[in-house]
Amino acid sequence: MNTNVRKFYVALFMLGLLASCAQLDSFEVQNANTRKNARTHADHDDLAKQYENTAKEMQVKAEEQKKLLQHYEDKSYLYGTNGQTFQAHTSAMIRSYERAARESLNEATFHRKMAAELAKRDYATPAETPSQRNNRENKAKIMPDSIPTELIESPGKTL
Repeated sequence: MNTNVRKFYVALFMLGLLASCAQLDSFEVQNANTRKNARTHADHDDLAKQYENTAKEMQVKAEEQKKLLQHYEDKSYLYGTNGQTFQAHTSAMIRSYERAARESLNEATFHRKMAAELAKRDYATPAETPSQRNNRENKAKIMPDSIPTELIESPGKTL
């Protein structure tokens, strides 16, 4: 009976471990794709919200792992020689989740700053239509050629 209880706890632990590791990888791939496409302040604001939600999820998972670690420490006699391995692995998972939460909060802060900067820039300049933007870009391309040659500094000539 005692060995069956141990096997059950070990299987439960391994299942939880596999599920938690799989979620971290999909999170990193998803955020790598969405970060490349952020162009407006609304995009950055959405990304900041996603990173904040992810940080909360990671903190919840870290708390779950802390409870599990406390269980391993309190009931170490149930796990025999594997008890220390479980404790070490759970401690590593706690550190990993806490690090992921910190990184997500840092990314959220970055995207909040970017959103605020872009929002300030958008409100400072009037809205442009696409034709106005193209016209401005065309003028920027033409301007260097239209500078009078007298204003261009040449070697040996002082202005």
